[in-house]
Amino acid sequence: EAEEAQWWYAGQRAIATALLEPALRDREPRRARLLDAGCGTGFNLLALAGLGRATGIDLAPEALAFCRERGVRAVRASLLSLPFPDATFDAVTSFDVLYHAWVTDDRAAVGEMARVLAPGGALLVRVPALRVLWGAHDVEVQSRHRYARSELVALLEGCGLRVERATYCNSILFPLLLARRSLDRALGREGSDVGFLPAPLEWAFRSALLAEAALVRRGFSFPLGASVVALARKTR
Repeated sequence: EAEEAQWWYAGQRAIATALLEPALRDREPRRARLLDAGCGTGFNLLALAGLGRATGIDLAPEALAFCRERGVRAVRASLLSLPFPDATFDAVTSFDVLYHAWVTDDRAAVGEMARVLAPGGALLVRVPALRVLWGAHDVEVQSRHRYARSELVALLEGCGLRVERATYCNSILFPLLLARRSLDRALGREGSDVGFLPAPLEWAFRSALLAEAALVRRGFSFPLGASVVALARKTR
């Protein structure tokens, strides 16, 4: 439910689309081969279907059960051992997966995603940003790390990829998020942040991320934010 409609998911999808669509302009419309590495319950696969033929992988059987309900193509696999030949996909996405405790080697995971990319293919990676935002949510969702933009860029370049765009996002709301996480730590709060807000706040927060998506599409990069997203290209 949250993945379909909650403000954070909807807004982050818009930002990802703003980066990925231009990267696939040279592909025949709707013919691009896409992989969502760590597809969760599969709603992003429905969104990616507008750009091409999308396949997902995930380790969690519960996630794959939801994918089957949604009628999207997904298989059980680890990001560290993708069950596809070299150069299979025109684009690979990884939305908030590399940070997870199950991904014990993020460099090896990026290497695997690069391996299955065709030459000239695009890799779009999003991860949670900045250690200062570490809180109960990170513990609840089994986070291993929050990244600085420079870390993510270095990780991608270290695997032979050329980074074309790298920006923080969820930036307009950053002061509110920082205050919330600081308060959570002070009060010893536990549990995840995922959930629906009252309708006016859902609208306002979603609008903030949609505004960010419009700016990102125009080439603007944010200097600070709760997430960091990068678009990289396989050059050979």
